[in-house]
Amino acid sequence: MSQTKHMASTEAYYDAMGRKDLSGMAQYLHPDVQFLGPLANITGKEAVLKGAEGLLLFVKGLTIRAKFGSGNQTMLAYDLECHPPVGTLRVAALMTFEEDLIVRIEIFFDARPFETK
Repeated sequence: MSQTKHMASTEAYYDAMGRKDLSGMAQYLHPDVQFLGPLANITGKEAVLKGAEGLLLFVKGLTIRAKFGSGNQTMLAYDLECHPPVGTLRVAALMTFEEDLIVRIEIFFDARPFETK
């Protein structure tokens, strides 16, 4: 898969996420996808989609601010607009591809808005 195809798949995955389209997201995920983030580490396509479904309850929108890639990886910086009291999360996502599918998603953001007081 070319770098151009990786980036197109990454953008399509996040476009589906912004539309809260889980089946659209699913078509880009490897069966053994790993998700690593500040709030959870999850393995397996169905488990990752279940986690995304929970997150999307908080999400109002998603805007990609920057993107680049190298080899079998892409990196995005995006704003995740969430319902109050969370607000805007500034997120970086590193995506790794295998067999033309996303096999690893590692996201980075400040998790403090999700802390319980």
